[in-house]
Amino acid sequence: MNEYTYPILFGVIVGTLARLVMLRTDYRQYPTYLHGKVIHISLGFIAAGLGTMAVPSIMEKEFTAVTFLTIAASQFREVRNMERNTLTELDAYELVPRGNTYIEGIAVAFEGRNYLVIFTAFLATLSYLVWNIWIAIVVSLVCFLLIRKFMSGSTLKDIVDIEYKDIHFEGAGLYVDNIYIMNIGLPERQDEIRKYGMGFILTPKNFNVRSTIANLGQRQAILHDVSVSMGVFRDSGTPALVPLIKRDLDDGRIGVFILPQNKDVERAINVIGATPVLENAIRMPSESKANRKGGN
Repeated sequence: MNEYTYPILFGVIVGTLARLVMLRTDYRQYPTYLHGKVIHISLGFIAAGLGTMAVPSIMEKEFTAVTFLTIAASQFREVRNMERNTLTELDAYELVPRGNTYIEGIAVAFEGRNYLVIFTAFLATLSYLVWNIWIAIVVSLVCFLLIRKFMSGSTLKDIVDIEYKDIHFEGAGLYVDNIYIMNIGLPERQDEIRKYGMGFILTPKNFNVRSTIANLGQRQAILHDVSVSMGVFRDSGTPALVPLIKRDLDDGRIGVFILPQNKDVERAINVIGATPVLENAIRMPSESKANRKGGN
């Protein structure tokens, strides 16, 4: 053994634990299968090793050895592509798909978490070598807290007000409040929608949110999360029984029409509110120079 053995072991263990903390099977149902978890834990172990080995390389002035981190970055981009391709293939068999925007967000998260593992292992090993194991443990705990912060992004309840509204028909037109959803001509389908359908109005809390919730990918994410959490009353080949979201063009509100198997208003509001705000859907029109100049 040499002076780097214990710091390296410590850094690899801390980095792998960080990946385990970030590997969760939740209502999005991915990754749920054993082999998927093994793949991500193995990649986390490799990322921890890369972050750990960078410290002794720098201290021994073997700067060329640090260049392997660039190779790691390209490999983790392949992880992102793997997740994107896998989820896209699976999405074709969902009754209510995730949508490409949601899938891209999940793929980016899987890539980014490997980089967080590298930074955690790097800092843990560096603290061990510069100070001692107790300082390294404190630094590791701080990293874990930061990881949890990065994992928890904004949710819809932070940017919109959610209100339950009864659905109703005006002739063949289906409405949630005053927002037109779709045309249903068959009386049998109308009866099923009255029995199983629920409607919600999402009102943006500020001007920026109007553009965010207007994004089609963000809307599809809402429908998917509600359908996964509460079930959906539909099957393939029934185009009339499709959850939909439509927008009020005047004020930016959106009307959410869902067909849950469990008609629980409070639970539905909680599920909609817990839907993540997708990074690719966020828009900040008020921050543009033109809007600022006009405001001034």
